[in-house]
Amino acid sequence: MSNDIHALSGAYALDALDPAERAEFEKHLAGCATCRAEIESLRETAAGLAGLAETSPPPGLRDRVLADAAVVRPLPPAVDRARRRRRWGALVAAAAALVLVGAGVAWHPWDRPSSSVVVSAVDRIAQAPDAQRSTQTLADGGTVTVYRSARLDKAAVVVADLATLPEGKVYEMWLQDAAGTMAPAGVIPPGVGTTEMVLAGSAARAVGAGMTVEPTGGSPAPTSDPVALLSFGKV
Repeated sequence: MSNDIHALSGAYALDALDPAERAEFEKHLAGCATCRAEIESLRETAAGLAGLAETSPPPGLRDRVLADAAVVRPLPPAVDRARRRRRWGALVAAAAALVLVGAGVAWHPWDRPSSSVVVSAVDRIAQAPDAQRSTQTLADGGTVTVYRSARLDKAAVVVADLATLPEGKVYEMWLQDAAGTMAPAGVIPPGVGTTEMVLAGSAARAVGAGMTVEPTGGSPAPTSDPVALLSFGKV
């Protein structure tokens, strides 16, 4: 039995108490208006999840919900009730999903579109209506992909599986103008796997981008032949 019998209100609403706990809590419930109100609120929340579409429940949902119900307890009545309801809201929703699973209906919160999708600066360039894309595969198997939006006046690069450079060397990006001049556009952070970054400088009038190997910190002008050279083409 919990040392704070009020803390059993949420488990009672979910029918997650053992027989001894349930009997003891119901004795307490007869004289505790706070717990009665709490249980009523939680049951109203669960009832509001009715009317869901039929679909096959994901494997293991029942076990996960039961496991959560066994370990989560609400805050005692001494704290703000709104805070308690927020904490229990997710668990009651999950318990309601479990009940519906038993009836052949499952609620899938992950199927609902998110209202807080964050688009990165690189994605914003790549998804621009006028975006241009150019990709080059290097001799060592790495890839360099450059996106350019003249409307946004920005370009971005996505590199994957670049060869590890000797100590004191870095990959540096460049934007090339129509006269062939290469303007420094940023040093690619060292690491393995995939790296992306927005290139520095104006990209609206650039005709291409390049990548060279430079001393740590980068150079104001290329000091080596391009490792990659990509064309944006005509806007």
